[in-house]
Amino acid sequence: MSNKNITITPIGTVKASNGSFTIEIFKKYRPALLGLDGFSHLQVFCWCDQLDSDEYRSITLADKPYQKAPDKLGIFATRSPVRPNPIALTAVPALHINYEEGIISVPYIDAENGSPVLDIKPYHPATERIKKVSVPGWCSHWPQWYEDSAEFDWQAEFVNAQ
Repeated sequence: MSNKNITITPIGTVKASNGSFTIEIFKKYRPALLGLDGFSHLQVFCWCDQLDSDEYRSITLADKPYQKAPDKLGIFATRSPVRPNPIALTAVPALHINYEEGIISVPYIDAENGSPVLDIKPYHPATERIKKVSVPGWCSHWPQWYEDSAEFDWQAEFVNAQ
């Protein structure tokens, strides 16, 4: 087992303000956008920098985060940004890509304004979509499709939202 340090360099940042969302790619990495034309969705990896601390990185258990969840969940069974390595993965529709300026317009993104973007990959059904998926009973009532998530009452799912 290797305990090497890993160096990650952001390729851009998330910009979110007044209901407008973009991913802004640093000039050095803009050539990497070539070929994204025609992909309707992208997978975006971000660093949850606002929750990056030794304290948060040491958390491995969550007290019942969801209404129907068990009393304790391992952090890897959650989508919490509080984790040993605060990496977020979110799928987003790509509305428009300005290759010259390195700006990807998206309708929304599960990231904070200023979040460092670590990587982008095209969403591809041949490698990301799985026919037979199972989930635990406590989250089996969640939407089965990404598109249905926008209308689901996610706030009602969280214990602390009440």
